[in-house]
Amino acid sequence: MIRIISARKATRSEFTIMKKEYNFSKTKELKNPYSGRKQAVGINLSPEVIDNFKALADETRLPYQKLIDLYLLDCAKKRNKLKIEWVA
Repeated sequence: MIRIISARKATRSEFTIMKKEYNFSKTKELKNPYSGRKQAVGINLSPEVIDNFKALADETRLPYQKLIDLYLLDCAKKRNKLKIEWVA
């Protein structure tokens, strides 16, 4: 059964158009084309990093998580490597 929830009240004619039940048994299942493209992970980032990307998000009107993903994707495509030097 499908229920339509609306802020306005339906007219009597709208009620007569809707069926009480719908049969979806003959419909074909479609795969979500976007599933599997992203993977959720937990990552600890410093507050400075989050603040920086949140400020960029305000400027660009994009979510800061998306900006972090785009930056890391760019680094991965360019095969950027970190230079780490341990100081004793």
